[in-house]
Amino acid sequence: MKFTKMHGLGNDYVYVNCLEETVADPPEAAKKISDRHFGIGSDGLILIKSSKAADFEMEMYNADGSRGEMCGNGIRCVAKFVYDKGLTDKTQIRVETLGGIKTLDLTVEGNTVALVKVDMGAPEFLAEKIPVIAEAKEVVEQPFTAAGKEYLVTCVSMGNPHCVTVLKEDVRELNLLEMGPAFENHERFPRRINTEFINVIDEHTIRMRVWERGSGETLACGTGACAAAVAAMRTGKTKNEVTVKLLGGDLQIQWDQEKNAVYMTGPAEIVFEGEILL
Repeated sequence: MKFTKMHGLGNDYVYVNCLEETVADPPEAAKKISDRHFGIGSDGLILIKSSKAADFEMEMYNADGSRGEMCGNGIRCVAKFVYDKGLTDKTQIRVETLGGIKTLDLTVEGNTVALVKVDMGAPEFLAEKIPVIAEAKEVVEQPFTAAGKEYLVTCVSMGNPHCVTVLKEDVRELNLLEMGPAFENHERFPRRINTEFINVIDEHTIRMRVWERGSGETLACGTGACAAAVAAMRTGKTKNEVTVKLLGGDLQIQWDQEKNAVYMTGPAEIVFEGEILL
């Protein structure tokens, strides 16, 4: 099987052009491919397919083989893949995902995609739609206990579920191996959860680390950056345009509240290409 390894700010996936290739068992393939010692090494597997509803479909699997609804860094790489490989000549494309159809605007430099702006759609705060088990309709700066510690959290869906907590201590010093699983597998999250631990630096900047459901800590998470930014905006901690500083680099996030649409802008890179026997 031919593949392309790509990353968005270090959030890396293996991409397969399923217009030409067939992956018989994607969950098992994702687990084998993602292993950083015995496989290619990645945060997961993304299949690029044809779509009747959009220009392309993105089918995404986490490193543990579980299916993901949406991946912000992953979808930017899909845009670069299809343009750079000549599968489209459009600089605006629509991509079907389990989290809905997303519109992407491509910035092209020297015949290759340098930046991608993604219309991530509307954030969802209703607890039952995220989903999160809660007495209130929304979980916005609500107390939450995990691993014996109490946090204030805001839960939001950006096509997949997120729990955001603002911390006073420096997120760069966190023991995420302890905290991440305690959130991900908490009984209040029936489909598990992606968790963003953030510091608000100023009204235009936040710093974030992320524990992704099914993959563990990653260098960046696009939907997570959107969720973190929206949570900070909703609670009055930042303005409606922020830079999210991740371990792998920066993403620009804007929440147009008149349209109720979140926009994410960031890079996408090809690492290498090859073939693997599955």
